[in-house]
Amino acid sequence: MKNLRAALLEVLPAAVIMVALGLIWQPAIAQNTTPNNDAAAAQQQPAQQPDSPGSASETKTFTGKIVKDGDKLVLTDADGKMTYQLDDQQKAKAFLNKSVKVTGILDASTGQIRVSAIEPAA
Repeated sequence: MKNLRAALLEVLPAAVIMVALGLIWQPAIAQNTTPNNDAAAAQQQPAQQPDSPGSASETKTFTGKIVKDGDKLVLTDADGKMTYQLDDQQKAKAFLNKSVKVTGILDASTGQIRVSAIEPAA
């Protein structure tokens, strides 16, 4: 019994640290599916990683197509390289498989856009 208790006391802290690190380093949902395409990455970088002060709450416009991804509707960019989750599925539903302009705030840590408006792309 003492051996089991000693083993648990050694393993448990390591397991807690591993779980915590896994949660911290979890990849963002918005991912570049072709990491070697530097031109596309450079064009999308401001939308993916807002680094300027106050940019976390900055409203931006994203263009692309609303498509179904499993049971969710998402925005894919014009090249189909970036995918953004949309918090307002009801607004997106009316634009399924259509090119749109989405106005909203991107949460870079989750890849989700807090949608203010969706309108057909010009």
